[in-house]
Amino acid sequence: MKELPPLREVIARHGLSASKALGQNFLLDEQLLDRIARVPGSLEGEHVYEVGPGPGGLTRALIRAGARVTAVERDHRCLPALAEIAEAAPGRLRVVEGDALSLDEMETVGAGAHIVANLPYNVGTALLVRWLGGEAWPPWWKSLTLMFQQEVAQRIVSQPGSSAYGRLSVLAQWRSDAKLALKVHRSAFVPPPKVMSAVVHIVPAEAPDGVSATCLEQLTGAAFGQRRKMLRRSLDGLPGAVEALETLGIQSDRRAETLSVAEFVAIARELSART
Repeated sequence: MKELPPLREVIARHGLSASKALGQNFLLDEQLLDRIARVPGSLEGEHVYEVGPGPGGLTRALIRAGARVTAVERDHRCLPALAEIAEAAPGRLRVVEGDALSLDEMETVGAGAHIVANLPYNVGTALLVRWLGGEAWPPWWKSLTLMFQQEVAQRIVSQPGSSAYGRLSVLAQWRSDAKLALKVHRSAFVPPPKVMSAVVHIVPAEAPDGVSATCLEQLTGAAFGQRRKMLRRSLDGLPGAVEALETLGIQSDRRAETLSVAEFVAIARELSART
């Protein structure tokens, strides 16, 4: 990649500012960006899917790491800055203008890409749930390296009994390995957000047999939607769920946050067998 001007200079020249409406916060620290680009492992010759690149700080780091990048950006103001990167690294960056939530990713990216993104705060969780969902497994992506608010990141990797443990924890851990890879101080962003951030790394693992992903999503949605209630109350509206607890010997007076991922999988398997 040909040498590019500093990101701050590019942002100033194009009159860019982070949009609250789009959940943007720009990362400018090249050393930090290079550390994030190393989280998935070697990206030499790999295909990376990036959502919300903004002016392209992480995009530059991914290309420096040897990746070919497909970047989806909704904010048309950032397209000229991204075009400069594409020009400096011929054949290494393809920019798609659009909303990542409405794209057909297999059509846009194809199978076998690593997803690496400083996700816009307002769509991050919705995208994660989509990427973790679906009946087909292994998924179309190789790994997820995603920046979230630290509170959300903790939910993804939390264990039973923790106040942060919830639906995201189960969905991220029942057929994937999820870990907190890197904490990022709020001062690293422009403008600084009110909260700390963290990078989560998720790699697909073997999916348990006989479990419908849709069934598990419905189960965890019901259980944690009323997390302060006992399971016999929170799962009352999910046909067969309370009976599944009895079959498995799981006490119905427990609360969702006390169940292990394996117990949720067992309940979902029991429900899946009944449908």
